[in-house]
Amino acid sequence: MTDKMNGWSRGTVTVRHDWAPGLCTLTIDVGTEGHAAGQFFNIGLPMGDQFVRRSYSVASAPGQPLEFLVNRVEDGSLSPQLVDLQPGGHVWVEPRARGFFTLDYVPTVPDLWLLATGTGLGPYLSMLREGALFARFERVVIVHGVRYGAHLAYAQEIEQLARARGGQLVRVPIVSREDVPGALRGRITDALHSGRLEERVGLALDSERSHVMMCGNPAMIEEMMTALETRGMRRHRLRSPGHVTFERYW
Repeated sequence: MTDKMNGWSRGTVTVRHDWAPGLCTLTIDVGTEGHAAGQFFNIGLPMGDQFVRRSYSVASAPGQPLEFLVNRVEDGSLSPQLVDLQPGGHVWVEPRARGFFTLDYVPTVPDLWLLATGTGLGPYLSMLREGALFARFERVVIVHGVRYGAHLAYAQEIEQLARARGGQLVRVPIVSREDVPGALRGRITDALHSGRLEERVGLALDSERSHVMMCGNPAMIEEMMTALETRGMRRHRLRSPGHVTFERYW
């Protein structure tokens, strides 16, 4: 089989890490043009007489083998097949990274809040692993909302990094469907409205000090935007600087 196809490169799964049933990280060996922390690659698989492609954010730091955090969506057109891949399996990757969900487009403020649901954690992992954000922001808060505790992927790695940063990085896990030690119960929006999120972090989320990045469930993003707008925060655009940058996952 050829390793090139109409501008796509064939990659090989080298490592698979399972976090929970239907949730895994795939490490793929493939030649690309590189990526910036926060960007995504288009990934595809041939299925019958079709070629199905979707966008997946990179969890690995720039220059490192590509890692993708993948969740099985039962009625999804690609994710069930991706989640079934084992080491040695093949997947097609478009060599050019895409997307503007990077720190290059975020203003420098004292506090950076990174809010994610599910696999929306991926781009933040790339940023944390690269480490450039720690030179720009006094405090970095990473909030990960999931349904069940088993879905808190990369928890140990992020906690170790938080300890190493001596308080500059704060991790807040939020679980909606069960009580998990150390995690807030509910949704990210619930934690904001109740004050529990800011209380846990020890910081106020406001327009004077904060920039918020959001990635994941569109419902979370829409609800959070409504809540943040009541605090005088608006979407950030290059021609109209604001306080919130987001990337929807479907």
